Amino acid sequence: MPSETLDRFLNENLQELKDQGLYNEIDPVEGANGPEITINGQKLINLSSNNYLGLATDERLKEVAQQAVDSHGVGAGAVRTINGTLDLHVKLEEKIAEFKGTESAIAYQSGFNCNMAAISAVMDKNDAILSDSLNHASIIDGCRLSKAKIIPYGHNDMEDLRQKAKEATESGQYNKVMVITDGVFSMDGDVAKLPEIVEIAEEFDLITYVDDAHGSGVLGKGAGTVKHFGLQDKIDFQMGTLSKAIGVVGGYVAGKQELVDWLKVRSRPFLFSTSLSPADVTASTKAIDILMESTELYDKMWENGNYLKEGLKGLGFNIGESETPITPCVIGDEKTTQQFSKRLNEEGVYAKAIVFPTVPRGTGRVRNMPTAAHTKEMLDNAIKIYEKVGKEMGVI
Repeated sequence: MPSETLDRFLNENLQELKDQGLYNEIDPVEGANGPEITINGQKLINLSSNNYLGLATDERLKEVAQQAVDSHGVGAGAVRTINGTLDLHVKLEEKIAEFKGTESAIAYQSGFNCNMAAISAVMDKNDAILSDSLNHASIIDGCRLSKAKIIPYGHNDMEDLRQKAKEATESGQYNKVMVITDGVFSMDGDVAKLPEIVEIAEEFDLITYVDDAHGSGVLGKGAGTVKHFGLQDKIDFQMGTLSKAIGVVGGYVAGKQELVDWLKVRSRPFLFSTSLSPADVTASTKAIDILMESTELYDKMWENGNYLKEGLKGLGFNIGESETPITPCVIGDEKTTQQFSKRLNEEGVYAKAIVFPTVPRGTGRVRNMPTAAHTKEMLDNAIKIYEKVGKEMGVI
């Protein structure tokens, strides 16, 4: 008989989330996740995808993925350390290292896995991690898994980081101290102050770790936040995903050869989880090739991002301090945010509400992700719908 304790816990807590406007409804997409999507038979302008460059539906990627299935099958068949490392994985990692300007790279099954793997493989209970207060959940969980002392610093607050780096290193309590930050912060679209972080890291001999999940493909002509600032030789860990701008699935850590060698023998997701499928690996490699050959998609994404920003800001929406195509419309109250998103949906725009615990309470927002695949007509229609719903609900 099922546990009454579990039933009571689930029912009470699910109802509490619904009452507070914090319960997230999942909407299955019927077909591909492109600039327009179909949900429950309704065609919608899609502003909620991380598919920044439109590569998730790119014909070139689909073609090589199908070829990889024919030549290598649908699965890798084993973990990387037994016989799940295919020649395709080696090619992908070589391509990532070239793309990121590092000696080597290691691929994982997801970006979340990267942070769980890499942080805990290097940091332990005798160490400390200085972590930006708005870092992604996967960074937070990776830090917790390491058992290192976690010392948050104010978001992009370099004075606070310097003070806490000084205290941590001069205390003598820790063998190693790491500073870890997102490159691009996914909820606000602002960018880490990497030059200042590197300066502080050099002063106090900190290990540097940049999670560039939302920066790769988006900054540095596609090569990411570290390249944007010209700091490839100053950052120890460059982590990124293959599931956002790259358009496929997976993640990677790029850095020195010795770091990658260590992760291959000590990072648990690499050791104990079946490796990426042949189709995903090949499609990712092709996507990186495309980014290295041309900035066409990159330029289009920025053009569309700036166009949508100007349109929404002109209507009076609070779009925060975004420095990237990520464009939040900050509403505030959680229930109002959920209702605003629902009305956008009804009018033909899919822009998902983001509320606590993903963002702090009282800062609910509808986050817009314009991509290279959107047309001006789609964006114009979206802006008109925003204007209609915003006025209707008194948000603008």
